[in-house]
Amino acid sequence: MPATHEDAVLMVELAKWGAMIGLGEASQAIFADDFDPDAADVSNPSVHTMLVHGETIGTLVKNGLIDRELIYDWLWVEGTWARVAPAAKRLREQAGEPRLYENYEALAAGQSQS
Repeated sequence: MPATHEDAVLMVELAKWGAMIGLGEASQAIFADDFDPDAADVSNPSVHTMLVHGETIGTLVKNGLIDRELIYDWLWVEGTWARVAPAAKRLREQAGEPRLYENYEALAAGQSQS
């Protein structure tokens, strides 16, 4: 089913929220030449921002509250997940909680298959 006007409104609200939490700066930081995904930690503000944003969007998609294809058309979920995944996976291991950031990861995996 194609995206709806409601999806578009929510997408704009997510874009506003992303701006408020510094998503643009976080994106620049995680794609900078000196960023090392394997050494990055969730305590890094840019990594944390990207994880919170990605998990929120992944949760909305998982629960059918925003159109998956609209998100894939808007965001490079697979690419951002690849940059922050090592930090997220280390936190899962440390916390003993495999569900941490699972919706972001699933959304990214789905984008690579679409």
